[in-house]
Amino acid sequence: MYIYKTEILNVSTKWFSDKANDEDIAVLDSLLNTRAAEGWELVTYDYMATSTQIRGAFVITFRRER
Repeated sequence: MYIYKTEILNVSTKWFSDKANDEDIAVLDSLLNTRAAEGWELVTYDYMATSTQIRGAFVITFRRER
C-alpha cells in the first residue's frame, strides 16, 4: 500500500514565453532529489501554464510505502 503526496512548485515569472527555463528545471531537480532522499518516488509531474502566460507551475506527485 502506498501513500501519495502532491506538491505545486511555482516557476519564475514569464513575460514572453510560458515555457520552463533552466532555472525552473534546477529548482525541480532539487525538489526531486530532496524527496528521493526522504524515500519518495516520483509518480507523475506536469507543467501547467496559466491563461495569462505570466506564471506557471509544476504539479508533482510522489509516493512511498506506507
